[in-house]
Parts: sequence; structure tokens; C-alpha cells
Amino acid sequence: AKELVAPGKGILAADESTGTIKKRFDSIGIDSNPETNRLYRQLLFTTPGIEEFISGVIMFDETIRQVSDEGVPFPQLLKDKGIIPGIKVDTGAVDLENFSGEKITEGLDGLRERLEEYKNLGAQFTKWRAVITIGEGIPTSRCISLNTDALARYAGLSQEAGLVPIVEPEVLMDGNHDVEKCEEVTYSVLKELFIKLEAHRIDVRGMLLKPNMVIDGKENSQNSTPSQISESTLRCFKNVVPADLPGIVFLSGGQSPTEASMNLNEMNKEKSVNWELSFSYGRALQEPVLNAWQGKTENIKSAQDAFYQRAKMNSLARKGEYGKEMENE
Repeated sequence: AKELVAPGKGILAADESTGTIKKRFDSIGIDSNPETNRLYRQLLFTTPGIEEFISGVIMFDETIRQVSDEGVPFPQLLKDKGIIPGIKVDTGAVDLENFSGEKITEGLDGLRERLEEYKNLGAQFTKWRAVITIGEGIPTSRCISLNTDALARYAGLSQEAGLVPIVEPEVLMDGNHDVEKCEEVTYSVLKELFIKLEAHRIDVRGMLLKPNMVIDGKENSQNSTPSQISESTLRCFKNVVPADLPGIVFLSGGQSPTEASMNLNEMNKEKSVNWELSFSYGRALQEPVLNAWQGKTENIKSAQDAFYQRAKMNSLARKGEYGKEMENE
């Protein structure tokens, strides 16, 4: 867990489900299939020097079973670069019966056996995502309770298997709520989560938290500044997150690549927290890469340059040293 939040480093979330990666590829006009998915992930994983900034990679089930052009399994390819391979183990969020507008994450059935298989394939850490929506009358306490209980059960099974669980309770940016409402809901979710983790005898020293930042809803016309987001997020977390948790790896959750870097940077200027404040970004690391790549072999170098640049910017944000002026250096 400590290695995953080593100073200056963070995690690449390359665990898009089949449906999500199809949407990403649709945006650049290419087909998503096992081979194009493999070529794209290979582009990311083989970027020269990325291990300076990336400590671990979360993979999808399809990806952890794939191999490079040279025949090297992706988990081994990453290990050879000093990057820790990880795996998303939930099977996605579905509608929560009788609770309109709310979701429950599935994947606990058979998880013990799947964890053993993933470990044999080379995974050293896992991830499970729960989604919490803010809206009229939601989230309900029932939705929060069921999702945090599932997160705690997943974490227990992961630690039993000798794997580090990354616990991801995401309060979604969807909606027109303000930063105060986001803080209120994020606090409620995290408070319940750590009660459940303790009840399930989870050793928090051997796990990481992957939460949302406390931020305005996407449809809210107010745009909180990075300092406001930092202040709200850290105030919320100081009230509820145990001091012996090794680190927090924030998700980007719909922020642009530069917004995600700026907000992380602002939090890392604050020196009064016990945890490493890191990143586990998907789109905020990959959006410029996809735009540069466009599915073309001749664009691989420029796409890898874009990935290296974004990872470097977030490494600077880990130290509180990022500034927009550095983007073009």
C-alpha cells in the first residue's frame, strides 16, 4: 500500500469496462475490440520512463490476460518496469431495486476464487467501485449502507488473499448540487464506510481509499476554486479518515486533465495531513493520449509523449509544485 503512494507517484486507472472503453474509442472514431483495446493499453504500458511517475496500474479482466507484441503478459511487463499490477474486481453497478435513481455494485459472488486467479495472473492489488448519486431525496441511508457493506466485504476478501484493496466510494459529480452538499454526502458515506471496515476487521494500514474530491455538481453554475475544493475536501477527510491509512488516491470523476492536476496540487500544498495525497486517474491521464493516438500506428510516439506529460504534471501536483505554465514545457 505504501509503495502505491510513494512520493511523487500515483496510479493509472486503465480498468475501463468493455462498455466504457467503447465510448472512449467512439469519441475518436475507432472500433473497440480485444485487439484495439490491447494495442491501446500496450501503448500506455510501454511508454518510456513512465515508472518515474506511475506506481501501479489498475487493469480490467480482459487486459490482465493479454500479452504484448513480444509475448510478455501485461502484468509481467509492468513488473519489469517497477510498476505494480492491479485488477478491478467488481462487476459493475446496477439499479438498486425499489430505490429509484440509486445503484448497487455487484461482484461478491465467487470473488474469493477470482481473487486467487488474479493473484496467479500477477495482480498485487485490487479495486472495487461503489457509486453514490446526489439528487432529490437521495442518496438514501439504505443505498449508502449496502454499498459500504459490499466495499468492506470486498476489502476483507482481498486482504485474506494477500492483496491490497483500493476502496472506491464515488460520490458522483452528476447533478446541480453545490460543494456544500457534496461535502455533506461525502462525509456521510466515508463515516459509514470506516464503521463497516472496522466491523469487518479490515487493517486500514494495508488498504488505500479512492474517493471523489469534494466538488460542485457538473450542472451547477458555481465553479469552486481549487483552494475551495481543497479546503472542503481536507476538512471532510480530517473528520472521518483514520490517521494510519497510508494514502488517498483521488479519482478525477469528470474533471478535465488540468482541473484534476490543479485540485490535487492545491491539496498537496497543505502539510497538515497524515496521509499521502495521490491520484488514481483514468480519463484525466488518458484523454490527451486518445486524442493524440487516434488509433494510428504513426501516432504512437506522440500519444506516449502526451501520457508522459500528463503523468509528470500529476507527479508535480503530488508535491504541490504544479502550475498551468508548466503544461507546455
